[in-house]
Amino acid sequence: MESSFFSHVRAAANSFLSEYEPLTLLLAPLLALLIARILQCFVDVVNEKGLKATILGFLITSVKLVPGVKRYIDAEKQKVVDKLQSGSKSKRDGWSTELPRTGLGEGVIEKMKEEKRNDVVWQGKCSGTVYIGGSESEGHFSLINEACSMFAHTNPLHMDVFQSVVRFEVEVVAMTAALLGSKEKASGGQICGNMTSGGTESILLAVKSSRDYMKAKRGITRPEMIIPESAHSAYDKAAQYFNIKLLRVPVNKEFQADVKGIRRCINKNTILIVGSAPGFPHGIIDPIEELGELASSFGICFHVDLCLGGFVLPFARKLGYPIPPFDFSVEGVTSISVDVHKYGLAPKGTSVVLYRNHDIRKHQFVAVTEWSGGLYVSPTIAGSRPGALIAGAWAAMISLGQEGYLNNTRETMEVSKKLQKGIKDIPELFVIGRPDMTIVAFGSNVVDIFEVNDILSSKGWHLNALQRPNSIHICVTLQHVTILEDFLKDLKESVQTVKQNPGPINGGLAPIYGAAGKMPDRGMIRELLVNFMDGTC
Repeated sequence: MESSFFSHVRAAANSFLSEYEPLTLLLAPLLALLIARILQCFVDVVNEKGLKATILGFLITSVKLVPGVKRYIDAEKQKVVDKLQSGSKSKRDGWSTELPRTGLGEGVIEKMKEEKRNDVVWQGKCSGTVYIGGSESEGHFSLINEACSMFAHTNPLHMDVFQSVVRFEVEVVAMTAALLGSKEKASGGQICGNMTSGGTESILLAVKSSRDYMKAKRGITRPEMIIPESAHSAYDKAAQYFNIKLLRVPVNKEFQADVKGIRRCINKNTILIVGSAPGFPHGIIDPIEELGELASSFGICFHVDLCLGGFVLPFARKLGYPIPPFDFSVEGVTSISVDVHKYGLAPKGTSVVLYRNHDIRKHQFVAVTEWSGGLYVSPTIAGSRPGALIAGAWAAMISLGQEGYLNNTRETMEVSKKLQKGIKDIPELFVIGRPDMTIVAFGSNVVDIFEVNDILSSKGWHLNALQRPNSIHICVTLQHVTILEDFLKDLKESVQTVKQNPGPINGGLAPIYGAAGKMPDRGMIRELLVNFMDGTC
C-alpha cells in the first residue's frame, strides 16, 4: 500500500517535470537559493539599519551610478575635507620625517618648551579637557608631574620587578570601587577590576567581557547590545571591534535612556544594555535603577558609564544634591567604567573598569598557552602599560583624599548651577533638559547655535558641538571656577553678533555641522570623517 502510494507520487512528479527542459530543472533550485540569499541579506540590512535608512541608502547608491554624479559628489566631499583640514597641512611644514643625524641631547628640553609655547591658551577656555585647576608649574599639577617622573621607567607587566606599581594599581581600583558601592551589602562583596588607558578602553573591555560571559552562560553566538542615543561613541567602536550588532534607541523627552524603548529591542541575542551617569552630551543621569531591573529580569549584562561622574556623583550626594542611585548598589549593574583622569585629577591616560564579580572579569583576560615565547596572560588590551600613569593616579587620589574631592565637587557643582542660570538669562538660549552634574548643554530656536559656537571659538573658547538636537555644551572643571563671568559675557556677545549678522564666518564649522544635521545619507558623513582623519594623522 505504502509502496504503491510512493510510486504514484513519483509517476505524477515525473509527468509534471517532463514538461521542462533538464537545464531549467538544474538552474531553478540555484536561482531559488540566490533569491533567498538576496532576500535574507535585505532582511538583515533592514534589521540593522531600519526600513527607511535601507531604502534611502539604496536610492542614494542608485543615483551614484548615474555617469558623472559620483565624480561630482566625490569632488564636493573633498572640498568639505579640505575645509576641515584647512591650515593643518601648512602647519606640518618643517616637521621631522626622519631621525636627526646628531641628537640634541639635553637641548631637546628647550626644543620641547619652544613647541609647547605654540599651543593655544587653554587655561579655563576648554570644555572638559583639563580638569586640574591652577598653573601647570605648581600645586596638584606639580605633584602629579613629579609622581609620574619617579616611575617613568616602570611597567606593571613585570609584576615581580615593579611591585610598587602593582600595589598602586590594586589600591586605585579598590579605592575607586569603594566610592561606587563595593562596601555595601547589595554589591555582593566581590567587586574587582583593572586600570586602563582611558574611558574608551574601559568600555571596550566591559563590552568584550560581557560578550564572552554571555556566550559561556547562555550560548549566545550572534551578540547584540542596546544603547541609548546619548551613549558614548566608544560603544560603536566596541561593536565594530568585537563583531556585535548595535542598536541605538532614541532618548525620551527628558533626554534620558528610554527604558520602554530598550525593553522592546531585547531579544534572545541581547548580551548587554547600557546607561550613563551622566551622559556625555547633556550631563543627565539615565534611570539606572529601572535599567538594572530590566537587565535582571532578562538575565543580561548592564554596564554603567561613570567615566564623567565617578569622582563627582558620590561626593555630590554627600553634599546634599539629589543624585539618584547609579552604582553597584543597584541590582543588575554588572560593570562600570570610571575615568580617574577626569574629575579624579589624575594624569591623562588613567581609567578603571570594574565588575560585579570575578566570573565576569575573567572573560576580560587573554591567556596564551601555545606561544614559543612561553606562557602569557594579560589583563587588559595593552601588554606593556605605563607605570608612571598608574603611580600618578595613585598619587592624585591619596594626596586629595575624600575632603579634597568634596571641596572640588562643591566648587564645580556651584559653578555649573550658576552657569545654567546665566544661560537661562539669555532669552535666545535654552538649556537642554535638567543637567544633574557639571555638563551643561544649550541650544537656540532664534539663532544658529553652531554660528554662536564659531564666534566663541574666535574668542578663544573650545566647546563641544552636539546634534539631536543641535546644541553645544561646556563641561565645567576647576579651570572654570574663576572665569565664569568672562564666559557668560562672551556668550551673550556672541549670541547678539549672530542675531544681528546671521551667516557663517570665514573658517567656521557651522555650515558643516548644519549640513551634517540635515544630510540623510549618514554613510556620506562617515566617509567625510574618515577622509578627514586619514589626512590628519
